[in-house]
Amino acid sequence: MDVATLYEAARSAGLLTPVTVAGTTVPCAFRAPDDTVLDGLALSRDYQIDYPAAWLTLAVGDTVEVAGHPYQVREVRAIGDGTEHRAWLSRL
Repeated sequence: MDVATLYEAARSAGLLTPVTVAGTTVPCAFRAPDDTVLDGLALSRDYQIDYPAAWLTLAVGDTVEVAGHPYQVREVRAIGDGTEHRAWLSRL
């Protein structure tokens, strides 16, 4: 099973979030885990999206919209064999 098929199944099950980039909407796995900062005195969100590389091309500095909120791409990395990417985001 390829990555795109897996993402299509997750989209059909309602597990993905629509992400809009330059007028194009793509279903992505959106995460907003808490990360401890300041030696454990505070929490910070670390926004991320995962997506098939064939569906979307992102670069540092790009703006994306997730659930009506704008974010800026901070970093993009390939996952595994490179058919899936993860982008870290900062909320604008």
